[in-house]
Amino acid sequence: MTLAEVDASAWAELEGAAADPQSAFRYLNLCSVDAGGRPQARMVVLRRVDAARRLLEIHTDVRSPKWQEISADPRVTLLGFGPQPKVQLRLQGSAELHGPTSQCAAEAWSSLPRSTRSTYMGGPPGDDIGEPASEAPVADGKGRAFFGVLIFRAETLDWFQLRHADNRRAVFAYNKLGALTSSRWVNP
Repeated sequence: MTLAEVDASAWAELEGAAADPQSAFRYLNLCSVDAGGRPQARMVVLRRVDAARRLLEIHTDVRSPKWQEISADPRVTLLGFGPQPKVQLRLQGSAELHGPTSQCAAEAWSSLPRSTRSTYMGGPPGDDIGEPASEAPVADGKGRAFFGVLIFRAETLDWFQLRHADNRRAVFAYNKLGALTSSRWVNP
């Protein structure tokens, strides 16, 4: 596989994952840094990918710690692993936050199913709730005020493939428009 093919296949995997809940790359680890300088990692759901511009869309509750962390420092890392063919994708870049009143959040909210909207209707993430309540009817617009969109712009992609012998690793860099500016094979 050439460097160009590796880059294209990685982004094709991500694009496919945004549409396929069964894809391993649908669920990525988002890493940020908290106010105390400690790394924080959590799983997020990949909602949309613009491979040409190297953008990934993730939805989140604006009351969450990650929203506050990224507001203070937009530099983040996304990490995913696909068991077949044993590929790790590590993307570094910056996140742009779009709050509940933004056009971006309004468009994303309008395309969400009611079941997904309901995840934004409870209290702030991490707050005590006592015993989980049984499922209640979903009031459609209630969670809208807490819904935000995170747009991640990849600056680098570190591709790593575990193989029986001869692991492979390549690093790619992109400019602000998403154009590939450099690529190289590196030691695993």
